Amino acid sequence: MRGSSHQRTNASSRFLRNPSSPLSFVLYISLLCLFSVIFFFNSTTQILENQPKYPFHPQHSSSLKGSDDSLWSTPFSHSLRPCVKPTSQYTAPQNSGRYLTVRSNGGLNQMRTGMCDMVAVARIMNATLVIPQLDRKSYWKDSSTFSDIFDELHFIRTLQGDVRIVKELPKELESVPRARKHFMTWSGISYYKNMSGLWKEYQVIHVAKTDSRLSNNDLPLDIQRLRCRALYQALRFSPPIENLGKLVERLRSHGGRYIALHLRYEKDVLSFSGCTHGLSDAEAEELRIMRENTNHWKEKKINSTEQRLGGLCPLSPKEVGLFLHALGYPSSTLIYIAGGDVYGGSSRLHELESRFPNLVSKDTVATAKELEAFSDHDSQKAALDFIVSVESDVFIPSFSGNMARAVEGHRRFLGHHKTITPDRKGLFELFDKMERGELEEGSLLSSLIKQMHENRHGGPRKRGGAPPGVKGRNRFRFEESFYENPYPECICSSKKNGQMATSKVHI
Repeated sequence: MRGSSHQRTNASSRFLRNPSSPLSFVLYISLLCLFSVIFFFNSTTQILENQPKYPFHPQHSSSLKGSDDSLWSTPFSHSLRPCVKPTSQYTAPQNSGRYLTVRSNGGLNQMRTGMCDMVAVARIMNATLVIPQLDRKSYWKDSSTFSDIFDELHFIRTLQGDVRIVKELPKELESVPRARKHFMTWSGISYYKNMSGLWKEYQVIHVAKTDSRLSNNDLPLDIQRLRCRALYQALRFSPPIENLGKLVERLRSHGGRYIALHLRYEKDVLSFSGCTHGLSDAEAEELRIMRENTNHWKEKKINSTEQRLGGLCPLSPKEVGLFLHALGYPSSTLIYIAGGDVYGGSSRLHELESRFPNLVSKDTVATAKELEAFSDHDSQKAALDFIVSVESDVFIPSFSGNMARAVEGHRRFLGHHKTITPDRKGLFELFDKMERGELEEGSLLSSLIKQMHENRHGGPRKRGGAPPGVKGRNRFRFEESFYENPYPECICSSKKNGQMATSKVHI
């Protein structure tokens, strides 16, 4: 090999010494061209090898640069900033020797908010909180532990000035009798002060359910801010989930701006709500049977037409397409689909894809190898959807639910990032008129939908109470969730209290 290289070098030298020879000149140019081609091929190969290999190829995403900026802009927030700092009256936690064990129930976001309630309850009752056990018996049947989904050490350290938290119950207390309680839903500070009387007989209290155990309103400011510190600072996802949160960077590198669409057109949602509009008779029957066979769903006979008229059904993929088009989003818009499998599969999702072909999900943005560790762990995969949704340019939920409320609340906390909440009742009226031939798709429909959603972009407003006429304890159930809108307790106009003003998601 050395001899061949030496001969090539000598030949090149002769060409350089005799540039006047026509043959030498031609050969010299040919060699230069050959070397250029080889160099270009090698460089191109290296570049391609360094490119991430995702099954993800948006079409015409660059056309978004010319789209209306008002479609993406954040609502005016009046210089509001997050404020979670305790008041001057706040004291450090004491080691009382009392312990609270809890079993969190529901899906990911129901468990998240429930655990934050339990942090506040432990503070109120002057108890040490044991790291919660997660629900393994729900619809998802996820076997994940707390540390699989959340950064356990970070959770303990972040709240050490608020509540004492331990990984396990001390061994000497494992066999002692426990008070097993289903704490009353939507309870206030006085209720838990009364529950503290249980410490006279027990050293350990076990809470069987954590969802909605605290009222949304009428709690001390320090308790409300503690709930925010727990949710927005302490309850960060585990490193594997946080690391795969780089899906956001991939979306940005391909499309720049994107919509996160929480598409809840899922089998369990349709079955639970009794919504069958646009489905076949066989599909409607399948949903009815599922509802009948799900014991903890109390309502069995549901009138689908009444549900739709009341705006209590999720938007279908076709209706979402009509909605986004009417708002003015171009067909090239990159849309990340968050949520489970669409009922009806690809054929039904095609009704949205035909208008907006740049549909992606975690399954197409991430590689199969990256998602392998999350297989059979729906709560962990839901965490990925949550991160991508919170950091999106626009978030749109097709149905109200725990994730939709949690994402909206987090986006409000981070600076009222744009969240468009569809007026489903109003939209269904317009879409039904279209089906009857009384309204056509076009400028009139677009104008009506834009006007309908003029003030539904996630702008600042105080948390809503119960609707007029709702009285008694029932009113608590109809109040707007604290975690959906933590204003005014955790969002202030004072720049002095504006810590944590960041667009990065660390849950």
